[in-house]
Parts: sequence; C-alpha cells; structure tokens
Amino acid sequence: MGRKTKIDWCDSSWNPITGCLHGCPYCYAAGMARRFGGKIITGHDHLYILDAPIRREDGTINPYPYRFDPTYHKYRLKIPQDWKKPQTIFVCSMADMFGEWVPDEWIDQIFTACLAAPQHRYLFLTKNPKRYPRAALKNILVAEDNFWYGTSTPRADDPAFWSRPSQEGRYYHTFLSIEPILERFGKSSAHGSVALTDWVIVGAETGNRKDKVIPEKGWIMELAEECDKRKKPIFMKESLRALMGDDFRQEFPWK
Repeated sequence: MGRKTKIDWCDSSWNPITGCLHGCPYCYAAGMARRFGGKIITGHDHLYILDAPIRREDGTINPYPYRFDPTYHKYRLKIPQDWKKPQTIFVCSMADMFGEWVPDEWIDQIFTACLAAPQHRYLFLTKNPKRYPRAALKNILVAEDNFWYGTSTPRADDPAFWSRPSQEGRYYHTFLSIEPILERFGKSSAHGSVALTDWVIVGAETGNRKDKVIPEKGWIMELAEECDKRKKPIFMKESLRALMGDDFRQEFPWK
C-alpha cells in the first residue's frame, strides 16, 4: 500500500511491512489495523508473508488481514517505482521495520526496492535504533543522501538513539522524532539529543486515550532553543500549532 498521508513531515507513506510488537498504548497504527483489518485474529508469535493481497468477500483488498501481527506485503515492493514524481516517503508508517522480529532479508529487499526508485527521499523510523549500526556492519544499511534514519522516543530517559551516524567512512542521515512528547526533556537531555542528530520532529499525543498527555509550551521551546544553538532544523507537528502560536515552526533539513 502506498498513499498520500496526513503525516505532515512527508508526502506519502508506503507500507511493505505492517504490524508491530512494541505494544505502545498510544499507537495510532494499531488502532487503524484493528479498525480496518479483517476478522483473522492470531497470536503474536508468527510472521506473515504475502505474495499477493488478501481480498474481502466484496472483492476489496484487506490492508491488514492479520490485524497488527507483523506482515510482509511483498507485492508492494514496486510501488515507489510507479511514482514518477519525486516524493518524501515515510517507509513503514504502520510498522517498525527495524523491530527485532523483522528478518534482515525483509529489510534488505525493501532497501533494494528503494534504490530502484532513486527519485524519492526515504524516511525510516524505529523504536529500536540499536538495529541501525548492526545493519550497517552487515552492509545492509544504505548510506545515501536520500535515506534518513530516525529514532522514535517519547521520553528523555528512553534508550539513546543511534549516536554514531558515521561508520566505516559512510555517513547516515539521522533524525529524532519525539512523538508523542510525554514529558519535559530538559536542557541537558535536549542538548545531548540535538547534538547527535540532523533533524528534530516533535508532536503532541492525539486521540482520546484515557491518560493522554498534554504537553507544555515550555517543553517545546527548550527543544527549539537547543536546535537554534546547534543550527539544526526543528519540525513541530500540526498537533502543536495551537499550543505554540507564533512560535510554531516546520523546518526541513533538505530545504
């Protein structure tokens, strides 16, 4: 599946993999899979591979036939080649492509598909950034200007994102996605985080979760100030527009 998206820091999303095992309580993707998936409910110990889409009784494609169980939709690999106009693509917005359960083979095949459509910019995002350097050592990770590797972290004390973007003479663009921001990062945490990345994205939790966290403007301003000191761009998601008012900013590192 490839489609236009409401995610404001990219043009489109492309999901050759769907499903995730992290179990985050605020995950929008899990809710979508439950809502639009089929009635096939399985355990979480199995990985699924589809060479062709599964269709519902009415003939429409079921985008999440195994709900949020990890599923590799191999038939979607050529989608970027069909998009002739250059786009910024969020790869696997409905999965964690670098989760420990994802085989290296899947990752390698997806990168090969990306390289076959070099007109696009590809953004990857994971809660498991320790997989990045391991993939680099295996020569799986691609070091190209149009490949960006992000770490998703809602809290300052979460495991550090990949802090060695340069490895064996190759440079990898990295970014930090603080979404949803669940607490104040503080100047020391912000300093360390911003110093080690090329771009910062920050957003508030959306939806109606019972324990939903409403961020304070000061949390965002501290991050923005540190980005300014380091001359790093910061992108505030639309979920922060009302909170930030005149201080709302949406900056990209490639513009």
